[in-house]
Amino acid sequence: MDKDNKNNHDVIDEDLYEEIDDEELIELVETERKNALKRAQENRLEKKPKRPFPKWAFWLIAIMMIINVFAFFPKIVSVPAIDFLITSSKLSMQDDIRTYKKAVVVIEAGDSRGTGFSINENGTIITNQHVIEGEKNVTVAFPDKGLHQAKVVAAYPSVDLAVLEAEGENFPSLDLARDPVFKKDAPIYFIGNPLRFQGIANKGTIIEETLLSDWEKPVVMIDAPVYHGNSGSPVIQNGKVIGVVFATLESEEHGKVGLFIPIEYFYSSYLR
Repeated sequence: MDKDNKNNHDVIDEDLYEEIDDEELIELVETERKNALKRAQENRLEKKPKRPFPKWAFWLIAIMMIINVFAFFPKIVSVPAIDFLITSSKLSMQDDIRTYKKAVVVIEAGDSRGTGFSINENGTIITNQHVIEGEKNVTVAFPDKGLHQAKVVAAYPSVDLAVLEAEGENFPSLDLARDPVFKKDAPIYFIGNPLRFQGIANKGTIIEETLLSDWEKPVVMIDAPVYHGNSGSPVIQNGKVIGVVFATLESEEHGKVGLFIPIEYFYSSYLR
């Protein structure tokens, strides 16, 4: 089967994660906490005089609380999603990753939430078009510079890119690569705001370029933990941005993979 025919069987996963209901989760955990305290109190009242509360019962209650809380974890994240938090914590100890993270922003655009990154000190920000779709003004949050208003100054739906200009100056920024080569198995980093977390750094490897059925230009597949909220994340290699994360793909050959837009599409669209 040739590549074009093979990709006809691949479908972009538009629903990249299961929606999290924060209020429901808090209510469930709080209810379980109260139930556990009530059970502990009943055990204390029922114990015989002068007999100490058995340690095994205390630990049993603690374990049951943990089991009950983690029973709701599928509503939040999967086990691989927990793994990416551990990886991010380790990567964030590196000086270069800490520096990259300063230029990565959270974007709030109406009901949409995603990632973007600054490419100069004037606050020019690259993100995905689908993150800011229908909006002219959005809010961006820098880790060290706080909240800023930003205007949508350009949008390119055909390559799912958009450019913002944040109000302010002296913003941290990332350097863009020129003519990057996407070698199979080459390592990459990416930083974003997946699953309502912020500033999550992660890593992966390049698989290969692929042509989607509704795109005129190829995009790049990566073996990496990409989730909802990673849209707009910079893909970094050798200290420079080589692409922008925008979706996941269910590939017959590789399973679920991440997709990024080559940074050259920004050059050919915005800087032409």
